[in-house]
Amino acid sequence: MAKANNNKPRVKIKFLNVLLVLLGADLILLFAPNVGILNSVFYIGDVISWSALIAGAVLLVFGFKGLYRKQ
Repeated sequence: MAKANNNKPRVKIKFLNVLLVLLGADLILLFAPNVGILNSVFYIGDVISWSALIAGAVLLVFGFKGLYRKQ
C-alpha cells in the first residue's frame, strides 16, 4: 500500500489569543445580565453587567481574530 501524502501546512495557535478567548468567555458567563452565574447569586448592577458583557464580546472578537496562523 502507498503511504498517504500529508502536505498540509501546520497551524500554530497563539497563546495570548487563547487567553483572550478564555477571558472573554468567562466574563460573559459570569456577568451576563439576568442569566450570569454571579448575577444569579449576588446582586450586580446593570452597568457592571452590560459593560462586562460588551468587554467579553470584544475580547472574544480580538482573540479569535488572530488565533491561528500558518507555519
